[in-house]
Amino acid sequence: MAIEIGIDDTKRKEIAEGLSRLLADTYTLYLTTHNFHWNVTGRMFNSLHAMFMVQYTELWNAVDPIAERIRSLAEPAPGSYAQFAKLSSLADAPETPPRAEAMIQILVDGHQATARSARSLFPVADEAGDQATADLATQRVAVHEKAAWMLRALLDE
Repeated sequence: MAIEIGIDDTKRKEIAEGLSRLLADTYTLYLTTHNFHWNVTGRMFNSLHAMFMVQYTELWNAVDPIAERIRSLAEPAPGSYAQFAKLSSLADAPETPPRAEAMIQILVDGHQATARSARSLFPVADEAGDQATADLATQRVAVHEKAAWMLRALLDE
């Protein structure tokens, strides 16, 4: 069946590939943040446990709109750990939970990388006239840059 949404097939696939990388980064960051929520210890336990919950909930709520945008472009959304591992620019969470400060730095790096993945969508979305993807990417960049800033503030001495 022909897809007639005003975006040519090549651009549609290219946008979906970028969104798939964003989805993989988002899901990987979600899983890492949830892991750290469960395993954080130390003097910052209360504040980090609560902050990580807010952040993993936001990430969990973000995966569906990203996947649904991919489907709106008539491409399959990745959904397995193996696919996410191939597509994500983020490393998996450490098997042994690190100390709180290391958790914070890992999450800073993860949010910054995910912001870069979202930002990489702008050129192709702009070229294709895909305002819906550009809007989604704009929202994700703002969320990840703010989260990274808040986490970096915890590391400031």
